[in-house]
Amino acid sequence: MVSNDSADRWPGPGRRPEARLITISAAYGAGGSVVAPALAERLGVPFIDRVTGRPADLAALSGQGERLSAGEAGTTPVHPLLGSLSHAMPAGPTLSPPSHRQHDDEIRNAIEAEVFELAAAGGGVVLGRAAALVLGPDRGFHVRLDGPPGRRLAQGALVEGVSVDEARAHMQAADKARTSYVRRLYGADPTAACHYHLVIDSTAVPLDTVVELILVSSAAFMASEPLSQPPG
Repeated sequence: MVSNDSADRWPGPGRRPEARLITISAAYGAGGSVVAPALAERLGVPFIDRVTGRPADLAALSGQGERLSAGEAGTTPVHPLLGSLSHAMPAGPTLSPPSHRQHDDEIRNAIEAEVFELAAAGGGVVLGRAAALVLGPDRGFHVRLDGPPGRRLAQGALVEGVSVDEARAHMQAADKARTSYVRRLYGADPTAACHYHLVIDSTAVPLDTVVELILVSSAAFMASEPLSQPPG
């Protein structure tokens, strides 16, 4: 077990003040809904989850965000073909539904707003929202939690307190929708390691250890000198 001192050192001054913002991207069953609020609680900083904003009770949220929520499902971008069909359908004498591009822009702008607000306020923890892509590599410390599907399935069932069959349905829906969200709005693969400073198989180690790994790593990142880019 690593020292708890990392949590105390983390908010202090460092060479990378942007590292005071930690983003967590997590596949279903990787424990993002447990790890992210635990980080915020340990660090005493604001937290925003995948869609629903800043919950007053972090403990009440823990574990509930593994599955796809109704609010999160509502932000899944419309497929271009469906958007075109909707646009072609009459919606009244003078009004038409927005195009799929406008719909995507509205989703992106609304969800990014809270991420930028948190960054401007000086830091916090963000779960989901493609926050690593929203902020880019130079703003925040970005973490990806993942693992083999079979182990994610088992851990998701345990975290949610549901049967394996229920967890399997939740995993299929959540992984599909979250991947679609990132691919459609940002043209990126959310599983690609290049988007993150730290990638952890969070099915291979206990989730409380995952929290400690992130605390230590983010503290070290914050204190380090950024590497200069080679010319050209």
